[in-house]
Amino acid sequence: MAPQPDEAERARLAERRAELRDRYLLPPDRRPASNGRGIHHAALICSDPEATIRFYQDLLGFPLIELVENRDYPGSSHFFFDLGNKTLLGFFDFPGLGLEPGVESLGSVQHIAISCPRDRWEEVRARLDKAGVPYAGPDRGIEESMYFKDPDGVQIELLSDPLMYFGGLQLDE
Repeated sequence: MAPQPDEAERARLAERRAELRDRYLLPPDRRPASNGRGIHHAALICSDPEATIRFYQDLLGFPLIELVENRDYPGSSHFFFDLGNKTLLGFFDFPGLGLEPGVESLGSVQHIAISCPRDRWEEVRARLDKAGVPYAGPDRGIEESMYFKDPDGVQIELLSDPLMYFGGLQLDE
């Protein structure tokens, strides 16, 4: 784990967050409408399509809805899972490229948070327990979240909060 900032640095960072919030965060009634409709898909790279399919479809319950050859890299697969709400999670494999596992770094994905109704969340939690997949979250006092890694080390947060809800607030109201 990286070294944590000392008390003086944390105070400075908190002051900076407050400045940014005051300058840029508009109240809901003054925010312009977004130009986007939502994330169409996030595209990640996997080492083994079958292991990825078994993890996301069989363990997490996100149906595989397409599997085709990558149009930009012959021989590579491109496939998609349905995350609900017309949102997709896509994967590529790049056989023969000898890609290395990813690391947490600037510009990389720290985690992907996927909202799931609480009853389904509990079902997934039971499947993770049965499969021996380690996770963190409810035991840390974050009752609505589980954090775990997929077969290639991508960190997933499965949370029971609804969309646009964070930190006790509905962000679109």
